[in-house]
Order: sequence, then C-alpha cells, then structure tokens
Amino acid sequence: MANHSVEFASLLCSRLCHDLLSPVGALNNGIELLADETDPEMRARCIELLAESARASANKLKFFRLAFGAAGGFADNVDTREAKGAIEGLFGSEGRIQLGWMVSEPAMSKGALKILLNLALIAGDALVRGGRLDVGAEGGEIVVRAEGPRLVLDPELRDALLGKLGDDGVTPRAAAAWLAHSLATDMRGRIQISEPEEGVLVFGAAIPQA
Repeated sequence: MANHSVEFASLLCSRLCHDLLSPVGALNNGIELLADETDPEMRARCIELLAESARASANKLKFFRLAFGAAGGFADNVDTREAKGAIEGLFGSEGRIQLGWMVSEPAMSKGALKILLNLALIAGDALVRGGRLDVGAEGGEIVVRAEGPRLVLDPELRDALLGKLGDDGVTPRAAAAWLAHSLATDMRGRIQISEPEEGVLVFGAAIPQA
C-alpha cells in the first residue's frame, strides 16, 4: 500500500470508529431504555450501565488520542505517565488483564510513545481470554509481553508489524500495526516479534536515540 497520509488517516479513523461503535451504541440503547423505564431499580441499573459505557468511550478516546493523534501539543516529548494511564484505562478497568509497568523513562518522544502504545494495543487485543500485559521501555528499547491462557495474533497484524504487506494492502484492522512499523522505520528502528510460544507473545522495538 502506498503510504499516502490521507489514505492512512482514513484507516486509522475506521479503526477508531469500529472500536467506539460498541460503547457508544450501548449509550444510545441505555438512554432509550431509561426513557421508557419506570421501575426505580431498573432505572438505577440503566444509569449504571450508561456510566460504564461512557467511561469505556472516554478511555478509548484517551488511548487513541495518544496512540493515533497529536497528543502532547507541540512538545517533542510526552510524559510516560499519560501512556500508563491510557493503557490502564483501556485494559485494566475491567480486571480481565493484569498490567505491569516497567518504563524507566519519565518522558518519551512522540514517535516512540506511539510505538509503545500501538504494540500494547495489539498485545492486549491478543489476550482474548485475559491474562497479563507487561510494558517496558529503557534507552531506546521497548518491550511488550502478553501472557494468557489463549493468545491470538492475526497473521495480517504480524505481517504489518514486520512491513510485509499482501496484495490487498493494509486494512483498518491492521492500521495500528502498520503505524507502529512505519514509525519505527522512520526513526531508523525496527520491530521484532517472538517466535510462537504457548501462552506467551513478546514484541520488541529498537529505536536509535538521537
């Protein structure tokens, strides 16, 4: 796929819209139920579900703003605590995935932070039955490790991370993986993926420091 900025932006937008469809749809359904419900207990439950959907939507938007957008304004570096909070909001709020944070740097370049976030996104999504997600970074090295009872990494995502594209090019599903690869390449770095191992998946990125 030709890496045209407009075309690639449309892929990222498609991915974002896909992920937001479920919580926003739940908000809409909850509001419709609340309008017709008269039982106090059921109304309280509807409000609780609305709050959960609103929180999920906000967490996804916060994450995608950092992973895909121009978070951090005009600054060259971004506080890594923002990335930690975004990952915790996306994966840690339900308790299905246990998070480990081993990032020693107080701040990272925007490009490196986006690589970290997108690798974490892909690894977290691969934990289809939950598990543990460890994120580490130090001195230009980024490591994301996923461990769980069932790990599923779509071959399309693996190929996109490694820069191997099929005839059909990049789809919205693989947008995060292609973004991570493109950023690493632009920064004269590279992404590595561990060989398949039972219950364990490791991503690594080596980014030369200026």
